[in-house]
Amino acid sequence: MKSYRASTDISVLNDYLEVPGLGFLPVNAFVIHAAEPVVVDTGLGLPDREFVASLAEVIDPADVRWIWLTHPDRDHTGGLFALLDAAPQARVVTTFIGLGIMSTEKPLPLDRVYLLNPGQSLDVGDRMLTGFRPPLFDNPATVGILDAGSGACLSSDCFGAPLSSAALASAQNAAEASPDELRAWFEKHPDSYVLARATQARKLPPELRRELLFSWDESKWRVSPYALLTPYPTPLSASTPAPRNAGSARPACC
Repeated sequence: MKSYRASTDISVLNDYLEVPGLGFLPVNAFVIHAAEPVVVDTGLGLPDREFVASLAEVIDPADVRWIWLTHPDRDHTGGLFALLDAAPQARVVTTFIGLGIMSTEKPLPLDRVYLLNPGQSLDVGDRMLTGFRPPLFDNPATVGILDAGSGACLSSDCFGAPLSSAALASAQNAAEASPDELRAWFEKHPDSYVLARATQARKLPPELRRELLFSWDESKWRVSPYALLTPYPTPLSASTPAPRNAGSARPACC
């Protein structure tokens, strides 16, 4: 894994996994450097990944107060129990469904769980983090984050997609994948769910539109993804209600 600062308040822990026949799937975790530091997801569950060691390059794991799991897929929960051991003050933020799914593998200690549903907010000392349901998701327990401190939107797997190379999968900016390259990839995979995910960028309600948009499978968009992808077909017509309490999040300044 490699780490870098994507903004003043947010660090990225980047990894990727090759998907034979499709490409390279970026897998990102994040640290929100709040007064009460928040780790968002915990990486791949593979034997050669040392998530806590990678996290220690960004923050002392013992200082972590919250572990926000956007959803309980294995590429998001790989380092969870190791981090719980290394961060004795931390509590896991998830939904009741997420708690149930994760507990089928290994029970979570209930005194270290904080249940939060879309529309509810978490006070992390110097800001509020508001959960929301992204326009598209691949797990029923998904809860994205609107960070009122930085103005960032962390969208979970809403824009998740394999990319054509390892270099793009580890890029710090989604703009490094040119529109022509993305279109060529979609034409090569016309039946891919990725096209449906990409068109969701044009469906984001105003409350979620940010200059700084993060996705687990594409790291960081410093250009608007809904502008980048406008040449694609019209998205699904189903409307997506705006998240409650989303108005408290400020537009990004970087």
